[in-house]
Amino acid sequence: METGIKDTSHSFGSAPVMRLLRSRPRLLALGEPTHGEDALLDLRNELFRQLVEKEGYRTIAIESDCLRGLVVDAYVTSGAGTLDRAMERGFSHGFGASAANRELVRWMRAHNENRPVSERVRFAGFDGPLEITGAASPREALTALHDHLAAHVAAALLPCTAETLDRLLGADGRWTEPAAMRDPARSAGRSADARELRLLADDLVALFDEQTPHLIAAAGREEWDRAGLYGRTATGLLRYHYWMADGSLARMPRLLGLRGRMMARNLLAVAARGPALVHAHNAHLQREKSGMRMGGQPLEWWSAGALVHARLGARYAFLATALGTIRHSGVDDPPRDTVEGLLYELPEDRCVVDAPRLAAALAEAPLDARVSPYYGYAPFDPAHLAATDGIVFLKDVTR
Repeated sequence: METGIKDTSHSFGSAPVMRLLRSRPRLLALGEPTHGEDALLDLRNELFRQLVEKEGYRTIAIESDCLRGLVVDAYVTSGAGTLDRAMERGFSHGFGASAANRELVRWMRAHNENRPVSERVRFAGFDGPLEITGAASPREALTALHDHLAAHVAAALLPCTAETLDRLLGADGRWTEPAAMRDPARSAGRSADARELRLLADDLVALFDEQTPHLIAAAGREEWDRAGLYGRTATGLLRYHYWMADGSLARMPRLLGLRGRMMARNLLAVAARGPALVHAHNAHLQREKSGMRMGGQPLEWWSAGALVHARLGARYAFLATALGTIRHSGVDDPPRDTVEGLLYELPEDRCVVDAPRLAAALAEAPLDARVSPYYGYAPFDPAHLAATDGIVFLKDVTR
């Protein structure tokens, strides 16, 4: 058994990963089992640099606000703004404070300096404008989509004026009310104004789709692509706010599913531009249904990875990251009868493991799921081995 396990592991890097996958995927997803550890982001940065230099990848997409990500992309592609501004305004979830994320943005800008457009690397956030405390106002996305259409399409075709949108949107505070996450009655998502906005947003997106050839000719594919992002985000946010106002047991499963859908639609748009590395929590990228318990209620939803895989098939690949220890968070040596415990016996500090081959080797002796003493770390589920293309294993996380 030990020899068989060793035969499934390889050194970490883009070349072993590509040999493991046997073909270059359109989206190569690298998951992480916990947030906030720069050691994991350093691995991501190293892999992305190698994919750019050796495999022709040109985009990295991370689990961060898709609209804020436009600030980072403008900086790395054209030098707009400063590095400090990109870190402060271009990330959500506090990810702009990460030294590894800063190094990624710095390297991307340096790489793009004096390169032709076709060789420049791009940055994308693929999460919705969502935080655990609530969701953003749809104002930015909805008005930006309207402005794009108003600049290039006859006014008679528009379903409303900018003034009408402004009146219906009202104060942004009604949308970002923190109490609405726990109290559906505090949400504006099912007000008369919100219902009308959903219809108008749907009409604006339909008009955008109908006018695609003209819009690309008039403003270029880059602006068309950005307007499409505004449309996806506006309709996604309005739908999310609608379900925030729901008081039934369907509320949380729908919110989790809607977030996964917003992520998936953004990733499919990224894939349309060319091969990309995707980085997020394992739970957002896995092919299996995701699950958790909240307030004693079991919740299940299809992750972004599952939705994208359903569309892209073999053009989507998923590498999960597994960890041996995070001692500063109380995660010590893993039990030997877990995936992490088995891999912890390997001599390498980091490696890439052929997950399907490992699953086959363990068919007669299945492993237990590791139990984490730290709520912020999700161990790898051995039941997911066969449906995971590979495991990136890091023996010890240190600060």
